[in-house]
Parts: sequence; structure tokens; C-alpha cells
Amino acid sequence: MPAIPPQPGSHPPATAARPGSPAPGRPPRRTAFAEGVERLRAAAVTEPGRLRTIGAVLALLVVAFGAVTAWQTSQRAAAADDVLHKSRPLSAAAADVYRALADANTAASSGFLAGGQETKASRDRYELDIRTAAAGLVTAAGSSDPGSPAAATITRLNRLLPEYKGLVERARTYNRQGFPVGGAYLRYANEKMQQQMLPAAEDLYTKENERLAADYADATPYPWAAIALGVVALAALGWAQHRHYRRTHRVLNHGLVAATTAATVVLLWLVVGHSVARADLDDSRENGVRSLNVLQDARIASLKARSNENLTLVARGAETTKDGKDLYDSSFRTDMAALDRSLAQARGLADDQAGAKPVVAAVGNMTEWNRRHDAARGQDESGEYQKALDGVIGAKGATGECFDSVDANLAAALAHEEKEFRQAAGDGLAAMGGLPWGAAALAVLAAATALIGIGRRLSEYR
Repeated sequence: MPAIPPQPGSHPPATAARPGSPAPGRPPRRTAFAEGVERLRAAAVTEPGRLRTIGAVLALLVVAFGAVTAWQTSQRAAAADDVLHKSRPLSAAAADVYRALADANTAASSGFLAGGQETKASRDRYELDIRTAAAGLVTAAGSSDPGSPAAATITRLNRLLPEYKGLVERARTYNRQGFPVGGAYLRYANEKMQQQMLPAAEDLYTKENERLAADYADATPYPWAAIALGVVALAALGWAQHRHYRRTHRVLNHGLVAATTAATVVLLWLVVGHSVARADLDDSRENGVRSLNVLQDARIASLKARSNENLTLVARGAETTKDGKDLYDSSFRTDMAALDRSLAQARGLADDQAGAKPVVAAVGNMTEWNRRHDAARGQDESGEYQKALDGVIGAKGATGECFDSVDANLAAALAHEEKEFRQAAGDGLAAMGGLPWGAAALAVLAAATALIGIGRRLSEYR
């Protein structure tokens, strides 16, 4: 059939719509999320929308700056506090354990040489050293982690200490009865001290020094993340004020100026405070800890030298080196050479007259000690044992006087350097005092004033 052309006024037949499809001629319905995004996009291109975005970004930057500053400075302040109140005292306690053990060995050999005429002062000194070593081990045990190498070392020393004391008491008992076996017991006690106890104490001292170095490493680095965030926050605040000036021709926005001032104070406080703290901590390490370590080495060398000098007379040539020299006299000379080197280093590290004076006096005492020792050795080798004994432990003109003077001068130098360390480390800790909380408070203030400044500008559009 031929097609019928459309008639005037007629409409094309309607087609059936699919279920769920939009009606013909209507746009598809959008979701609520899409409509919200569209409204935000439309609002962001307006000046009020831009101001709200700028205010949110400024507040976020300033708060992040304050949070990172508080976090990094609190970590460094905690490490500086550990340097002053934990790791350095523990390092000193470990050094005291070593010194007490070495001095106990010296006092034991001196008392043995005196035999039945051992003085009460010598006996009391030995007992005090044993108690000091035991107390130092208790302190170190309280600060060590269970199962750590330091805890194992402390356990070993706690086991060896009563064994050593028992050997010394046997040596004294046999010596008072006139039995030569007492000398063998004393040499065995000295061997246990030199080969087992002192190396273990030195290992403990080394571990505590490593902990001290780790605390210094945590306390001194600059907080670069906080500094970078501070610079970015200040740059953003400066840009926002420049934009405000260009659009309104108003020179100042009080809220933004206050925020910039607060952020600047935080950044300057951070940089200057940490720089001062870093300088003080470095000073405490270079002029305090280094000098203390060298002086401790010198004191230990003098104690070992004195012990070997006494054992030279106890053994009376019973033990020799491979080249036929007396073993203990050879060890004495090695220890005196170490003492000489340590005193030279300590004199170079002394940064004032008060620190250098006792070191110089100790050098003079050491020189006289060597001279008297050579004289006593000459008497012993010529068969004058009693004169040699008087030259070592006698009441007047003996090497014991020189040793006591060296020890007293080194103790005075240690006390002076310890005072300087505490002063410098305390100043470093004080320079960071209040910075974490102050930075956080000022950052919150800066964020609030920045929002207030943007809010004043927004109010002009209402």
C-alpha cells in the first residue's frame, strides 16, 4: 500500500519508553554527591570560596608546623635529658665499677705485702672498693634491658666478684700463717681480676658509652622537617597578605599579621633555641665527656700499675715473660706508659687552669713514681728485699705516696670536668625547655588568628 503522508496538525506516534529511563526531553537526574561537588566547584570560583580555601590551607599549614615542631623538639629534649640524668651517670657508674675493682686488687696486694702488719686503712679501702663495685653493678642492672649483652655482663661480674673475694681471703689467711701458698692464691686472684673481671667491666663501660653517644646523636641534629614547614607556612602567610593588598588596597590584615608574627616567633625560637642547645651539648661532649673518659683511662692505668708493682714483690720472679723479664714489672712499665699518654691527652683537653693544674701535678707525681720504682727494683735485684718493700709500701719516701698523689689529683680533675659537663649539658637542656609546648600553643594561636583575619574579609560579602 502506498504510504499516507502526514496530515497537518497530526503528531508522530509516541514510542514506548524503557522502564527506569528518563522521560523524553528531560536531563538525567544527578546524585546528591555529584550535586554537592558541583556546588563546591561553583563556590570555589567565587571570591568568598577562594578565601575559605585560603583560610583552611593557612590553618592546616600552621597547625602542621606547630605539631611537627612539638614532636621533634620533645624528642631532642628527652634525649638531652637522658644525656644529663641517665646515660652519662650510668657511664660514670660503669667507670666506677672498673675503678673500684682495679683499686680493690691494688689494696689486696698492698695488704698482702704488709702481711700481719696490714693497716686498718688498707683493709677498709679494700672493703669499700668491693662495696662500691657491688653497688655500681646494682645500678647498672637496674638500667639494663633483660636479656641484653649488658645484663649478661653484669650477671657474670656478680658471679665473679664473690669468687675473687674468696681467693683474696684465702691468700690473706695463708699469708698470716706464713705459708708461701698464700702468694699463689693472690696471683690466682689477680689473674681472675685481670683476665676476666676487668675485661668484663671494661665491656660494660664501653656499652654505656655507646648508649651515651646514641643519646647525643638523638639530641643534636637540627629539626629540618619542622624548619621546612615553618618556612612554607610563613611563605603562605606572606602570599595571602600580598593577595589581600592587591585586591583591597589595604596594607594590613590584623589577623594575618598576628598569625605571621606568631609563626615567626615559633620559627626563630626553634632555630635559635636548638642552635644554643646543640652548641652547649657539643661543648659538654668535647670538653666534658672526652676529658672524663681520658681521665678515667689514666686513673685505671695508675691503679693497674700499682697492682703490678705490688705483685712484682709478691711473685719475686716466679712468673716471667718470653724474653726472661719479670712479668709484673713488665706490665707495670706498660701501664705507666699508658698513664703517660692519657695524662698528655688530658692536659691537651683541659680548657682552663682549674682543669689543667691537677693534671700537671699528676704528671710530676708520675715522674717521681718512676724514679722511686727504679730505685726499689734495684734494691730487690741486689737482694735487699726488705729495703725494696719499704720503697714500695713504706711509711715515707715510698712509691705508694706517689700513687696516692696521682690518684688524688686525677680525682680532683675528674670532679672538675664532671662539673663542667653538668653545667654545659644542663644549659643545653634548658635551652630547649618549654619549646615543645610553647611551639604548639603559638601554632594554635597563629591558626586561629589566620582564620579570624580571613573571616573579617568574608564578612564584607554578607
